[in-house]
Amino acid sequence: MTHTIKHFFQIVLLSLMWGLISGTSQTLKAQSSNIKNDTFWDTKDGEPIYSQGGGIFTFTDPKDGVEKYYWYGVHYREAELYRDDPSVTQERNYIKAVTCYTSTDLVNWELESNALERSEVTDHYENTHWMGRMGVAYVEEMDKYAMFIQHNAGVLIALSPTPAGPFKVHNRLDMTDRIGSPNTGDQTVFTDPDTGISYLVYSYGQGRHIIYLSEIGVKDEKVDLLDVNQIYKGKGREGNCMVKHNGKYYIFASNLYGWDSSYAYYLVADNIEGPYTPENKMLITPGTYEDYAHITQTGFFVNVKGSKQETVVYCGDRWADFAGNGLGYNQWCPMSFDGETPYFNSLSSWNLNEATGEWKVADDNNYVKNASFEADRRQIPSPVKPIKEQLLGWYSKVNQGNVIVIESEDSPVLNYFNSEEDRKHVIGEKSLNISDNIEFKREVFQIIESTPYVKLKDGYYTLSAKIKNTGKFHKLRMYAESAGKRHNVEITEQNDEWITIEIENVQVSNEKVEIGFNAYGDAGASAQIDDVSFVLSK
Repeated sequence: MTHTIKHFFQIVLLSLMWGLISGTSQTLKAQSSNIKNDTFWDTKDGEPIYSQGGGIFTFTDPKDGVEKYYWYGVHYREAELYRDDPSVTQERNYIKAVTCYTSTDLVNWELESNALERSEVTDHYENTHWMGRMGVAYVEEMDKYAMFIQHNAGVLIALSPTPAGPFKVHNRLDMTDRIGSPNTGDQTVFTDPDTGISYLVYSYGQGRHIIYLSEIGVKDEKVDLLDVNQIYKGKGREGNCMVKHNGKYYIFASNLYGWDSSYAYYLVADNIEGPYTPENKMLITPGTYEDYAHITQTGFFVNVKGSKQETVVYCGDRWADFAGNGLGYNQWCPMSFDGETPYFNSLSSWNLNEATGEWKVADDNNYVKNASFEADRRQIPSPVKPIKEQLLGWYSKVNQGNVIVIESEDSPVLNYFNSEEDRKHVIGEKSLNISDNIEFKREVFQIIESTPYVKLKDGYYTLSAKIKNTGKFHKLRMYAESAGKRHNVEITEQNDEWITIEIENVQVSNEKVEIGFNAYGDAGASAQIDDVSFVLSK
C-alpha cells in the first residue's frame, strides 16, 4: 500500500471515528432529563436534597472554570423528620444551614457545601429564631458573592470569595428607615440576565401589601441596598420573586396563606423599575386555578437559554414540613407565554433538555389536578380565606341529600382529615370525603383535557385511586368517560382499610376525559378517596 493511499484511509478512519464520537457527544447533549414532582429529591449520589425558600443562580465554578447552576436554600431540621415519616406533620422550623448544590442540567445535583452555617450566624446573633428566603448576588465592586437572607426582624448579608462559600456575616439591615418596618415580608434576589445587575425583591414586613425593588451594591464600604423603588401597593402578597422573559420583567407572588399554597399572581413591565401593570392589582396566572400552582407557594424562577428556545422554569416551594400538604419540598414546572401573558403548566413529571431549552410532558405524568386533595388546607366548604364552596379542581354535584353551602350545619363536608394511621397508606393530611347524615346521591368529577401547551394525547390510560368505605352504599363506583364511552369499576364490599382500585385501558378520544366517582348511600355511609392517578398506559 502506497503512503498516499495509506494516508487517505487514515483520514477516512479518523473522520469516521470523529463522526462517531461527535455524534455520540451530540446525542448525549440532546438527551432530556426527567423532573419529577410530588416526591422527595436526591442528589446524583443518592443523598437527600434539603433546599427551601432560596434561589438558583448561574456562576462559574472556580474549581474547574465551568459555568454551573448554584442552588441555595434552607435546610430545616423538620424537613428531615417529615421526609422520614410523612404521616406526622411537624410544627417547628429550626434552621440547620443554608445549603448549596450545583448542576449543569438542573436535574443532576451535587452538594457543594453548607454555604452558611447556623453557627456562623449565632456567633454574631445568639438569639436567632428565623432565617429564610435567601439569594446570592455577585458584587463586582468587591469581587465577592453576597447572600441576602431574612434574619429575625431584619436582613442579614453574608459574604464569600467563592459562590459555594463559606459565607461570613458582613452586614445586617434594619429596614425601618427605608420602608417603615424592620423586616421584609418575603424576599428573593433577582439578577438581570442582560445587565448583570442584582436586586432584592421584597414586601413590606407588616401586612405585605407593598412590594419593593432595591438594587444591590456597595455603600460606605459595605454591601447594601442602594435605593428603594415601590412597584406595587394593594392586597397583601408574599413569596415575591422575579423573572425576565422576552424583554419583559415579571413580578410573581402568592396570597397570604401562611405555609399553604395559593394562586400565583403576577405583574409585568417593560422596564425593571416599572411601571408594572395592571397598576396595583396582580393578575392570577392562568394554569394555577385548579391546583394552586401544583400545590406550592411562589419561590423563584430559572431561565434555561438553550440552542433552540428559552424555557422559564417555575420553582415552587411546598412547605410540607409545616403544612403536611403532600410529598416533596420542591415542585418545578415549565412556563409558557402567550404574548406577555404567562401560563403555568401543572405537571407531575416532565422532561427538560437543558442544552436545547426544550421540554415535553413525560409519559408517566399524572394528569389529575389536586390528585391527593392537599390544595385545600381547610374544611370545605370554608367560610374563611380562602372562602370556597368546592374542592379545588373537582366538582361535587348533589343529586339527593343536603346541599353544599358555606356556613351551613347540614352541609356535607367535602374533604376528610386523614389520621396518622391513614397517612401511612395515603399521601398528606386530606382526602376526598363522600358522606351525608341523610340518604344521598352524589357525583364528584374532574374534566381533564388538552390545554394550549399540554396535550392530552388520544390513547389508552390507567385510572387508579385509593379508597376506604363504611356503611351501606347502593352504588359506589369510579369511572372514566371519553367521547361517550364509559369505563367503570364497582366497589361492592365495605373496606375498613385503604385499598387500591384501578381501571385499565381507558380510551381517550378528542383529547378530553371525565373522571370521577358516583356514590348512592344511606344516611351515615362514608367513603374516603385519595391519591387519584390518570397516567398514559405503557
